[in-house]
Amino acid sequence: MDLTEPAAQDRLVERARRLARAGERRVLGIAGAPGAGKSTLAARVTEALGPLAVLVPMDGFHLAGAELDRLGRADRKGAPDTFDAAGYTALLRRLRAPEPGTVVYAPAFDRALEEPVAGSVPVPPEVPLVVTEGNYLLYGEGPWAPVRDLLDEAWFLEADDESRVRGLVERHVRCGRSRPAAERWVARSDEANARLVAPGRARADLVVRRGRVRKAPPGP
Repeated sequence: MDLTEPAAQDRLVERARRLARAGERRVLGIAGAPGAGKSTLAARVTEALGPLAVLVPMDGFHLAGAELDRLGRADRKGAPDTFDAAGYTALLRRLRAPEPGTVVYAPAFDRALEEPVAGSVPVPPEVPLVVTEGNYLLYGEGPWAPVRDLLDEAWFLEADDESRVRGLVERHVRCGRSRPAAERWVARSDEANARLVAPGRARADLVVRRGRVRKAPPGP
């Protein structure tokens, strides 16, 4: 998914900039289905803000492959219970209350290794905005439920399902799966997760669809 409409991108960056200038640490969350383009949007906003923002991805809290094997969840990697949700929540709480002189180190996810890598993302205390992105930021179930209240603002990113699924298949092929295996994985796993993520749209402050921005509908 590519936000190609320049005015929409400018409005999103300006909205994030207002958060960064609020006077104290703020956290912006970008949620959406697998393959919606969350990491691309988050990176563009963060890069546009320069020293005002740092990107902390939720994917750094994937459980390691060995642990997924031990738990019998490797064939469901990417499902809500294949992440350390409590660890992610604890990090968000720590990021919301920066300590002078203390750099917080967040994990990242290495797609080449298909593993999380600890201590990869430094977050200095003087950076006013943390941008975080991931599937389950607005998923209100189980250990993910506290996340929404730790976000000062949440965006939900939508994408055309056909192009989103096609992009997911290509991503899995680049990571080493055969095309038939990639298509099976997307149909069985990624799309099951997309259905879990979809209701979170109603909990967002803003819904973004490709280059078009509109207000989120009121929650239930």
